[in-house]
Amino acid sequence: MRSMASIVLGFESIVLALATIVMISVADVDASTALPLCLGLAVLAIVATGLLRNQVGYVLGWVVQVGAVGLGFVVPVMFVLGLAFAAFWVMAIVLGRRIDEAKAAQARAAG
Repeated sequence: MRSMASIVLGFESIVLALATIVMISVADVDASTALPLCLGLAVLAIVATGLLRNQVGYVLGWVVQVGAVGLGFVVPVMFVLGLAFAAFWVMAIVLGRRIDEAKAAQARAAG
């Protein structure tokens, strides 16, 4: 589960960092608003990726998802992008658990 979640958060951090530029240049959002919001979420996603060994990382991952969807209140297109990454996050958690359970069952059967 951890590897799938880290992939989602890693890609999301890149997209959030790039969204900063788009928000400033295309959507005419003030830089003093876009920089802390987008880059802050990007950094939080990276920190969450590093903390996925603990439950804290997953909690921070959920915070990043809520924040990414919340960016839609600043730029409405971000609702779509935020919801897409939130869906990826849920899929990573659900499928990751299934994979972990299958690996554990296989290890029990082999050992």
